[in-house]
Amino acid sequence: MLEQTQAMMRWLLLAGIVIVIDQITKLSVLGSFYLHEHRAVTDFFNLVLVFNAGAAFSFLSSAGGWQKWFFVGLALVISGWLVTMLRQHASERLLPAALSLILGGALGNVIDRLRFDAVIDFLDFHVAGYHWPAFNVADSAITIGVGLMLLQQFRHPKESS
Repeated sequence: MLEQTQAMMRWLLLAGIVIVIDQITKLSVLGSFYLHEHRAVTDFFNLVLVFNAGAAFSFLSSAGGWQKWFFVGLALVISGWLVTMLRQHASERLLPAALSLILGGALGNVIDRLRFDAVIDFLDFHVAGYHWPAFNVADSAITIGVGLMLLQQFRHPKESS
């Protein structure tokens, strides 16, 4: 039981580290950029300050404000499920790492929604004039976490009976 609790605490620490890194990077950009200001870093990457009131790809960004509470509630429900899954799989490696990254990313974006009514995005990749929608560290953690979950499923598919 103690080992299970210690493993759980390590995974929650990983989620906490994601939150801290996410918030530090967002506050740094917020303190250094004006809204929509961008700075070229490479030929294919800029830093920019944008606020996204919606979800991925600005989904529901112009919905009138109710979406803030919808996305906060949804993220909190999913976070509760992720913590439950972490408890059940704390002694494993790949799946709880994935769950921790998703948890940290989800809560990092919830903090933004509660503080700013939107998520701070600042990473802007582009090629040939096409810009991928700006995103942040939390979004990256969620994406990597989902990728690890998929890898887990491909590596250890449930045997059908």
